[in-house]
Amino acid sequence: MINCTFENGNKAMLRHVVVDSIVTSGQEILLIKRAEHTSNGGKWGMPGGYVELNETIEQAVARELKEETNLNAKSIKFFKIIDNPLRKNDDRQNVAFVHMVSAEGELIAQKGEVDELKWFKFNEIPAESDFAFDHFQIIQDYLLQHRSG
Repeated sequence: MINCTFENGNKAMLRHVVVDSIVTSGQEILLIKRAEHTSNGGKWGMPGGYVELNETIEQAVARELKEETNLNAKSIKFFKIIDNPLRKNDDRQNVAFVHMVSAEGELIAQKGEVDELKWFKFNEIPAESDFAFDHFQIIQDYLLQHRSG
């Protein structure tokens, strides 16, 4: 949570804004294994992170993708907003803007936040218990829409 003092002196606890990316190629999805020292360390998840001051949501998607995977976003399409204040394994009540992303470039894990990068076939993703936050459910929602749509 963010502690904020407004112009009128009122104080409030505000939620963070984050971006998550569903990066696909054909019938595969790119997952990152979060570094051990990070929140939900050692778990698989989608590339993403906090939106920084003076950047748009799409700029944050492209920046986080580059920072974590070395890939460049070719297209970024909105998928959904996750605003549940009781998100799984999330102690900061982040509000996530999730996007579908196609990317290009050489895949290189950027050490610091990421221990491993791997493409998984849609039907071979890790078990829910191996995922950070609620990323497993977000991917399931994407796959359900992808199969029907």
